Amino acid sequence: MSGPLKLGFMPLDDAAGLIVAKALGFFADEGLDVELSREASWATIRDKVAVGALDGAHMLAPMVLAQSLGIGSEATAMIAPLALATDGAAITLSARLGLGPSPTGVGLADLVAQRRDMDASLLTFGVVFPFSTHNYLLRLWVAQAGLDPDRDVRIVVAPPPRMAGLLAGGVIEGFCVGEPWNAVAVNAGAGVVAARGAAIAPGAPDKVFGVTRAWAQANPVVLQALLRALLRALAWADSPENREALATLLAEPQHVGVASDAIAAGLKHVVFHRGGVTRPDPAQAMWLLDQMRRWGQIAPGADVEAALSVYAPQMHDQAAVLA
Repeated sequence: MSGPLKLGFMPLDDAAGLIVAKALGFFADEGLDVELSREASWATIRDKVAVGALDGAHMLAPMVLAQSLGIGSEATAMIAPLALATDGAAITLSARLGLGPSPTGVGLADLVAQRRDMDASLLTFGVVFPFSTHNYLLRLWVAQAGLDPDRDVRIVVAPPPRMAGLLAGGVIEGFCVGEPWNAVAVNAGAGVVAARGAAIAPGAPDKVFGVTRAWAQANPVVLQALLRALLRALAWADSPENREALATLLAEPQHVGVASDAIAAGLKHVVFHRGGVTRPDPAQAMWLLDQMRRWGQIAPGADVEAALSVYAPQMHDQAAVLA
């Protein structure tokens, strides 16, 4: 059907759609020759998709909106015809903070106040990208505790695979990241999960399959074939009877590359297919744009309509009929 396609992903549980579609032959069933490329950072994925080094990718839901608006990078019109996962993020705090096995926002606020009285440095938290649901979940959780995420703590960016190591090394005191990196930190004794994303903002959009609008317009038949294969893969990944096999597959070094028990622990929280989560809902895009506006990332006069058009439910629906 097409020449070779190159799709990028980050080593996370919610890259399962792409990994399963390749490993189980769902791409091949659609006549697609797909190469998967594990990437080092979200910025790398964004830039490679923009210049055509990747045909499409596992992408952060708000990143494709920012990219289309030209915020944080040159403007590139994007399309998100498929949501890949939701509810896989969590906030993990360093065990060294001494907030107990079930730390709360109130406990964090008390610690911040104590450190302020001692004139100690701000606690540092990691997020995976400025334009990420993880950034917004962390900010919402901190704000719910009565703190200002821009004044009372310090927020830095790091790639997901580095989070557990940075926490263990004392470089950061907490992070918000997708699985399995929370489970990795917990299993190492370095971290304690304080809040799940699903408890802060249930169903918040997390990852999407993203392509440039130009690529989508030039390759409509191929895009539909990709979506059909990915929908099959996401349905397979969401089936409880497949979770053990999925954890083993994701644990392979060319995929996520961590112990399967950590991956399995994280998979308990990720929703891939059930409940209609694969459909990119413009209402979710609006929620993301509201967060971007709240935290000063976009101006009040931003072209919201253009950003909303990034989410393409009609493309999803066309593929879902035949998937």
